[in-house]
Formats: sequence, structure tokens, C-alpha cells
Amino acid sequence: MKLFKQIAISLILTISIFSGVLYISCIKDACKGITCLNGGACSSGMCNCKSGIGGMNCQTIYRNLYGYTYHGLVNATGNLDSLHMVDSSISNNALVFTAGTDTADYNAMQLAWNDNAGNLIVNMPITLKNNSSAGSDFTVTTINSDTFTYSGSGSVSTVSASLNLTRRHPHGASTVVFALNNFSRQ
Repeated sequence: MKLFKQIAISLILTISIFSGVLYISCIKDACKGITCLNGGACSSGMCNCKSGIGGMNCQTIYRNLYGYTYHGLVNATGNLDSLHMVDSSISNNALVFTAGTDTADYNAMQLAWNDNAGNLIVNMPITLKNNSSAGSDFTVTTINSDTFTYSGSGSVSTVSASLNLTRRHPHGASTVVFALNNFSRQ
């Protein structure tokens, strides 16, 4: 009887172990065969992308969609001083978006504003947000350039760009708001 109990327990234990191994080997890996690009990670069969990246496999780096030159008209309003005059309607200016290669921050870009003669007015870092293939919003990282402080925000898509940029003199002598709206990609 004692031998029968030992055989029965061994048999039950063997069947339990075999069933457990069989069950575990039958569970499918939902991420098997899925490749997430640009630092994305698979979870439950879907890619979770880093900020600034999209697509089923994290294949779209949004800033790369906007790395172009856009041309348009600038309107300036505000308190102008006699030393820093600005035309209130400036034509054929360029906004030049540069994507960059920073893989730690896919939302980082550079934005240069050039006048109608191609002269650089200001070069500024921007940060994309609310990214999609249809377009992104961005903010200008506040910078100091040529004794002025620049700050602002805008939007960019594959066909157009807009920017509202505030330029302040450090001593409060002048504050100008530049509206660079409806710029078209060239």
C-alpha cells in the first residue's frame, strides 16, 4: 500500500510538471516578429514609441518631415525704438527648419529666420510637441541674441509654417511681436 501511494504521488507529480511545461511552451510571445525602430519597445504586440516618433513600428521621426525652408510675409507690431527700427510688413522672409541628429530628444530642432536678402536674423532652438504626420506645434527656447531676448511659439507641417516671435530689448526700450504666418514650403 505504501508503494502504491509513492507510485501514485510520483505519477501525479510527473503529470503536473509535464502539463506545466506544455502550457508554458504553448503561450505565444505577442512581440515575436515585431521590430520597433528608433528606440521603441514592444509590449503586448504593439510598439511604444519615444516622444517625437510615430507609426506602427516607430518608423516616422516627425522632425524629419519638417526639415525644409518655408517662405512668407512678416508683420511686426509693438514698441519700436529709434535704434532698432523694423518694417511693419517685410516680404519674402524664410524660416529654415533643421532636423538635427539628436537621438536622445527627437523633439529638438533648429529654426533660422532669414530676411528677404538671405541674411540671418536669428537662429533659435525649438521643441516640437503634439506631433503627428499632419503637423506639430513648437515652442522657441528663449534665447539672447544681439542684445535682444527672443521667445515664441508656432506650428509646422509638410506644407506650411507659422511663428509668433517676441523680441525684447533687455532694458525695456522696445518690444516687438513678429507674426510669421502662412509661410509656404519651397
